[in-house]
Amino acid sequence: MSDRSDASTSADVERRGLAVLRRMTLGTACIILVQSGIGMAVNLYVIVPDHHPGAHPSDYFTGSARSIGWAMSNGAIILVIHAVLGFLLVVMVFNTMIRLFKLRRRSVNTWAVLGVLFVIGAGFNGASFLDFGNNFSSLVMSLLAFASIFCYVVVLFLLSNPAGSTRLTPIPS
Repeated sequence: MSDRSDASTSADVERRGLAVLRRMTLGTACIILVQSGIGMAVNLYVIVPDHHPGAHPSDYFTGSARSIGWAMSNGAIILVIHAVLGFLLVVMVFNTMIRLFKLRRRSVNTWAVLGVLFVIGAGFNGASFLDFGNNFSSLVMSLLAFASIFCYVVVLFLLSNPAGSTRLTPIPS
């Protein structure tokens, strides 16, 4: 009887763990959507001056750090929110990815890594937009954000299959 209750308890723990991962993944996708909406408002209503600390740098990384620092200290409130949320989002996607890695499911891990890479890429293009003011950087930032949302939707789909099986099963009629 003890073995059966241990197996039941183990299955319950696994089910609860998957539920937590699904909520984390959904939360990540939702925050990316919110961040994208805020980014659209920034794009429409905030004018980034051509000359600010970090603008048109010869070294991308130090220039971007100065641009982001300027944006967070002197930018419009919506730009400050966008920048701060971007940093929090990076922490969130890495946390989600690390938690998903514990499942040891290659398909989930692959899509989680892609989601992180797309978020990081969006952030770099946001910094590039601050540095150089090219609309193309803003467009790429948006497209990468949407690509990351797609990745997290795929992760949610894969997490909905508790066995991790890719075999198609017929729908009962």
